[in-house]
Amino acid sequence: MSERPLRIGILGAARIAPMALVRPAREVAGVEVAAVAARDAARAQKFATKHGIARVHSSYEDLLADPELDAIYNPLPNALHCEWTIRALEAGKHVLCEKPLASNEAEARQMQAAAEKAGRVLTEAFHWRYHPLATRVRELLDSGDLGEIQHVEVATCIPFVIPGDIRYRYDLAGGASMDIGCYAVSMLRFLGGSEPEVLSARSRLSSPDVDRWMQADYRFENGATGRTTASLFSAQLLRMSAHVTTEHGFLHIFNPLAPQIFHRLKLRKHGVTTTESVRGPATYTCQLRAFEQAVRTGQPAITDAAYGVANMHVIDAIYRRAGMKPRGT
Repeated sequence: MSERPLRIGILGAARIAPMALVRPAREVAGVEVAAVAARDAARAQKFATKHGIARVHSSYEDLLADPELDAIYNPLPNALHCEWTIRALEAGKHVLCEKPLASNEAEARQMQAAAEKAGRVLTEAFHWRYHPLATRVRELLDSGDLGEIQHVEVATCIPFVIPGDIRYRYDLAGGASMDIGCYAVSMLRFLGGSEPEVLSARSRLSSPDVDRWMQADYRFENGATGRTTASLFSAQLLRMSAHVTTEHGFLHIFNPLAPQIFHRLKLRKHGVTTTESVRGPATYTCQLRAFEQAVRTGQPAITDAAYGVANMHVIDAIYRRAGMKPRGT
């Protein structure tokens, strides 16, 4: 592979695939999107023609059996992540799996074990984590200048009202906590610097067992507290932010999810407030570069299978604290 591109096939002609993989692959010289498969052959062909993908497979099985492919991108509905990721790993493919990694922690552990057994890379697609903004934030929090972290609050709220969409279906592992909320959980864990305990959670439902809004409270190992608010049907048009209250001030990020569009990092330290903007490519481009390097070097990416297991552990706990069932149970 050192002398040729990493060849990736797409499981399903999903709406996210052009932004998350096809366009970023044009920016990453070592990657080629080589094939796509969908349950609807006509849809797969239309997708391939539109995006310049050379090969179309008539089934997911045929895609996994393609000897020319090194890796698979899995953007299928959440409930199908576990089955098809494991099948891809068993077929000898590396996998970049859309977030959330699985329907629940138990499935995520099965996927982790399958990746270890196959000796293949499994990466969860938390693209925000690979942008230089995340690196800069970590530097600021680790510097000690802000003192001890006291409270972390993350909000990921969007207006997404499409009746019948997979995000609102329990059988496909939908819900606000699974969709936009898994970002909030990953950011909370990142900013807090340790794994949080879920103390309480409360939800608003779109249908039985499906949350359209979820808010949860946490406690970290050092005694700091936390809160996440996630919504697919938000009273606000858009709320995307992270705030860390510290001993000597605070750190606030507007739009940590897609910082290449617009973001603002505000820092208050010992009474002095400064702002900055961190430049960098699109988050999906950063993620694809990291995935390629993980495959080529054998070193796990930041959001590897173990990361996914830990994130699903928290999400399962949120549902239980809210008196709801974790997805897939």
